[in-house]
Amino acid sequence: MSKVILVTGAGRGLGTDLAREALAVGHQVVATGRRPEEVETTLGGPQDNLLVTRLDVTSLEDAQAATQAAIDRFGRIDVLINNAGNFYAGYFEEITPAQMRRQIETNLFGPMNVTRAVLPVMRARRAGHVITISSTAGLVGMEFCAAYAASKFGVEGWMESLRYDVEPYNICTTVVEPGFFRTELLVDGSTTWPELSIDDYAARTAPTIEGWKRMNGRQSGDPAKLARALLTLADQDKPPQRFVAGADAIEAVQAKAQELLAQAEASRELGGDLAYDDTHA
Repeated sequence: MSKVILVTGAGRGLGTDLAREALAVGHQVVATGRRPEEVETTLGGPQDNLLVTRLDVTSLEDAQAATQAAIDRFGRIDVLINNAGNFYAGYFEEITPAQMRRQIETNLFGPMNVTRAVLPVMRARRAGHVITISSTAGLVGMEFCAAYAASKFGVEGWMESLRYDVEPYNICTTVVEPGFFRTELLVDGSTTWPELSIDDYAARTAPTIEGWKRMNGRQSGDPAKLARALLTLADQDKPPQRFVAGADAIEAVQAKAQELLAQAEASRELGGDLAYDDTHA
């Protein structure tokens, strides 16, 4: 059945693949981006089932305007895919406080803004599905990813808790943890390198940046396949609350789960008997 799907960050990378694949199977698509003219060009120009509209996810006003544009054109929003994001790379001390704030503003408050605008529409219809793209780095901390992981760990906690808020209104949530996919996350428009330079980190920073740059375009995952998988989830009556995407991601998340279990067990002797003893009150 045709759905109305709003995709953020549709001008490049996974967002473009999501919009294209959704249009190809007959969905009505609201494709958003900071530069709508580029989004429309990328998607092949005007189409009956396509609405292209401006949306900077850091602006709640933009999110509200895009939501209203979707309602005016298609009458509803069935699926929201929070895809827009960027990557501030670097060791924590070499990332400025301003860079850290911008990272979290885009990757965490961004999808919050769009979801805040869309949820009233879904609640009114007692139906909807919110899909938010996180990352393996939202579950597993990684070197050179302090800012990015902080933003994505935040996404994980928000989405995991949002589920309980909206379940009574027949709204589903899915948080997605992709591994390395051949998107455009590592191009200069999406990746920002550290502004600061600290001698202790210098010997590691330069080769690490070069390693990330070399990875661009060589990642193992196919974003078109990921887009089709996400659209499959969007068609399910009971979609999963979490979707780990890519063999590399599945392996990393399984290892993290085992590590957490081991850490919990190792904490048992010292941490397992810390209840307040009322007999000593």
